[in-house]
Amino acid sequence: MELLFLGILVLLMITALVSGFPVAFSLPGSSIIAIGLAALAGWMFADDPNAYFHEGGPVQWLSAGVTNFRSLYWNVERDTLIAIPLFIFMGIMLQRSKVAEDLLVTMAQLFGPVPGGLGISVVIVGALLAATTGIVGATVIAMGMISLPAMLRNKYSHSLATGTICASGTLGQIIPPSIVLIILADQLSSAADQASAMRKTAYREITGEFSMPSVLDITSASAGDMFMGAFVPGLLLVGLYILYILFTAIIRPKMAPPVGYLGAYDRQFLVKVLMARVTVVPSRAIPTNPFTLLTEHADGTSSTNTAVVPVPT
Repeated sequence: MELLFLGILVLLMITALVSGFPVAFSLPGSSIIAIGLAALAGWMFADDPNAYFHEGGPVQWLSAGVTNFRSLYWNVERDTLIAIPLFIFMGIMLQRSKVAEDLLVTMAQLFGPVPGGLGISVVIVGALLAATTGIVGATVIAMGMISLPAMLRNKYSHSLATGTICASGTLGQIIPPSIVLIILADQLSSAADQASAMRKTAYREITGEFSMPSVLDITSASAGDMFMGAFVPGLLLVGLYILYILFTAIIRPKMAPPVGYLGAYDRQFLVKVLMARVTVVPSRAIPTNPFTLLTEHADGTSSTNTAVVPVPT
């Protein structure tokens, strides 16, 4: 019966997410409904609300959910998570201010005459947006609405066009700053703290000493370490995407034909390319800066650094 209610839980989550219900309410709401149904079925058919739970009962499961919720949102030591809404805010600014659109159009004009140039421009812009926002949604929406019609209009292969946009949009998962890496670093830090506390307790019980040597302690990777580790693989992935599109355009020209630029590659065009960039406002210049974050260096030391907010030029 536990598997039955587990299936009900998965079905409820899928239904809620597909229907467009907010994720923040879909996941906990589905869990609460599934726990309630299991408790009600146990009370009706087995005269025990805990009958259809593998461990514990509905009260214990709901209490565990509340505890996890509080530890996630009310733990004042989780400074790393402050960066998440700021990166999302930057992605929304890029989309609403048309900076991403100008960048895509200009890069397409620059790389258009090259075989597969439109696809290469999408990959490069996707990497730039990923390195600026760290999120996927805004990048995929911007490139999908702007680049896909242009690629299809110039007789690009449907599979290559859509695959390029989706693959380039997901670069925000690995190229720093990445929200996924921030959350992963936070979870690893919590797990390392728990493991360190357990090891210290075991060491004290075995040796009777309260101070454990530092060589036996467990350290976690900070967000800075995660960013440094993902930077080179992210660039390597961008290079592989570009090589694949270029190789496909050379071997099968009909899938990614070159697109000529009607204008002239003169000084005015160079100025246009340079102006179609994402500029940043150094928030260090603002005394009362709401975007100041506490980040960690690779050596584990902490310092107050400033976030940057992209604005259109």
